This record gives sequence, C-alpha cells and structure tokens, in this order.
Amino acid sequence: MDKNPDKGYVALLGWALGAIEAADRFDRRYIVVAPPWATDYCEQHDIPYIPWDFERMNERSMEIAERLKAEGVDVAIPLFEETVEWAGAINAVLMGSPRLHGQAVLFRDKALMKRRAQLGGIRVGIFEEAHEKDDVIRFLKRVNQTLLHLDGDPNDPIHLKAFDKAGCLGHRVIRTPEDVDAIPETDYPLLMESHLDGWEFAVEAWVHDGKIRFLNISEYVTLGYSVFVPATPELESWRTAITQEVEKLIKAFDIRFGQIHPEYFVTSDGSLYFGEVAYRPPGFKAFELIERAYDFNAYQASILVFDPKTTEEEIAAFFPKPVADAKGHAGCFGVYPRRRVVSRLELPQETEEHPYFDYHELSPPLQETVTKRTAFGTHWGLVFFFGDNPHKLRDLLKHQEELDFYV
Repeated sequence: MDKNPDKGYVALLGWALGAIEAADRFDRRYIVVAPPWATDYCEQHDIPYIPWDFERMNERSMEIAERLKAEGVDVAIPLFEETVEWAGAINAVLMGSPRLHGQAVLFRDKALMKRRAQLGGIRVGIFEEAHEKDDVIRFLKRVNQTLLHLDGDPNDPIHLKAFDKAGCLGHRVIRTPEDVDAIPETDYPLLMESHLDGWEFAVEAWVHDGKIRFLNISEYVTLGYSVFVPATPELESWRTAITQEVEKLIKAFDIRFGQIHPEYFVTSDGSLYFGEVAYRPPGFKAFELIERAYDFNAYQASILVFDPKTTEEEIAAFFPKPVADAKGHAGCFGVYPRRRVVSRLELPQETEEHPYFDYHELSPPLQETVTKRTAFGTHWGLVFFFGDNPHKLRDLLKHQEELDFYV
C-alpha cells in the first residue's frame, strides 16, 4: 500500500507476523526492530528492518533510540511484554518526554503497577512482594488469619505472579505451605495477591489523546484456556462501569496514547477490582478474534492511536461501534494434551463438524511424553470458533476441555 509521508513513521518492537502484515497494508511508514534471527526473512520479503537484541537494558540501550530518531521514526510500538520498557525508553527520546520511560517501568513491574493503581483510587486486592519461600508462607497465613479462618478450615488460595512475565506465565495458585516447595528459586522475586472470588475478564482499549476510542470486553471461559469477543450480554451490561474503571486507569497511569490490556474482576456484590494492566497486544490471539468479530485490524488500530499525527477524523472513521457493529462472536480454545503419552494430533469429530468451528493452529506432537503442566503452562496451539450466539459459544469452549486433541 502507498505510504503517506504526512503521517507518522512507526517502529514495531518485536517479531509478530500479524503486526508486520497489518503495517504493510496500512498507509503509515514502518520499520521492524527484531532480534537478528529475523534478518534473512526480512531481506527475502523486503521488510524494512533493524536487528536488535532485546536483552537487559545496558549502556548501549540509547543506541537504538538514536538510530530510530536519525531514521525519522515518530513512535515505537511494543508488540510483546519484553519490549514494553524498551518502547518507553525509546519514546522518551523520540518524543522528548522522559516520563514515558518511568511509565513503562510501571507497566512492567507488577508490584509498582498495583501501588500506582491504588494511589489512583482504584480497588485492588491485598498484595505483597516475596523474595523467598518464607515470605509466601507468612503471606498465606496472614491472609487466612484476616479472613477469620480457624485451624482446620481449608485455606483461601493466594496467587503468585512473576514480576515481569506476560499473562499466565509464572502464575501459580497456592493453597498450602507444601505448595510453596514447588516454586523454583528462579521465580523469585514475585508478587503475591489475595484471591478475588469473582468473574474475571479482560479489556482491550485503544487510547488517543487521553480518551478511549474503542473498548472491547473479552470474556474468559476458563482462564488460561479459552476466551471470546464480544462478551455475553450479562458481562456487557457492566460496560459503563468498566469504561469508568478504565478511564480511572488512564488517569492514574497518565496514558496519552496507545493500546492497553487491563484485567478486572466483578465480585458478587458488583464491585470491580483491578487485576493488572499491560501496554501491548494481549495473548491468545485476541487481536485476531477482534478482527474476526468486527472486521477491523487491531494492529492497524494500534498504529493509528500511537501515531501522534493521527487526526480525529481518521479515528472516527476507523473504529466501529462496540457490540452493535460486531457481525458475530469469535472465540478460541488453547489445547493442552490430557494424556501423559501422545503419538498424533486428532481433531475430535464433534469439534470439526460443529457449525461454529472456524479453523485450528495445532501441529503434530514433537515429543511423545507430555511434560506436566506447571502453573498455567503454555498451550500447544489454538482452535478457533465463530458464531452468532455468545452463550452457545461459551458452552462450546467450555466443553472442549473434556475432549482429547492429542491421542
């Protein structure tokens, strides 16, 4: 597509083919900043590219910001959790705004993030940092003491999250002091949180000039397994309250532009609690689900809201009306083998023949022995569904947990 020289020039940080293809079909100039292993692919496919290793920031970190500035780039867009802080540091240079780096650190450090949210008057559960095993055991006891549990009562669980990992990586549920022994030393330091008994869901919001331009609510069926968009009418009925919470978040974190992915809980008494927020595309192919449901490209939407040269008219013309303009509900299920030994991929007949079945991204198994799923683990691939009834889709996604895809 022809590129408009009057529009912003964007740098995509990280490697995501969906984002690159979307940028290629959009009217903004772009350049990909990705690890050196992407060099051959970029040269073969004429993708504008700078190789860069996103290891820990060091004294050479300034070099990439200066290179992009010399190139004429206006803004850096993070595609993965690991590039969020890099984008903040680079944009601080490109936009002459040092606070952007500090803001990115808040998005990366879950304990700082919770404190900032709390300072902004946002409801969060009880949380603390743990540096060793004893800290976790102490927190578990204290939380349950606060809940007036008696000796012999089953403990309320606590949640542990690695400080700077994305999504379900490094997320564990702890109920007993014995569970704590299974945590590897490498996971410390980590964030500990009380368990919020409620309906957990995610939001994808595109922000430009400090205002929400499009807000999608993603409904989790089972955390770490399945999600769909738009949500059921029951969850969508909370849209006004959810929008107000996201606006509080934008104010607390001083977000002027970009795409955010917060997670919340609605508790039985109707209170909304903040879980965490990411400043990057969500996992579980949520961008692809949004495109399937709404027919707009979520990566292009991100380029639009990140670009300082975007106009109000472009924003108004780009985004559809939430829910009303969706042409159906799109969901996906993350497959994890239920057997300990598998030899082949075999899609269940009832899944493949279901009218809502769309397509799958599953590969034949690379090994026969299935490693035990630690914490929430990583799925082996996704199965996609699309249909007009959100309740039917929700039940279908839930049912997939009982089926074997690897036998």
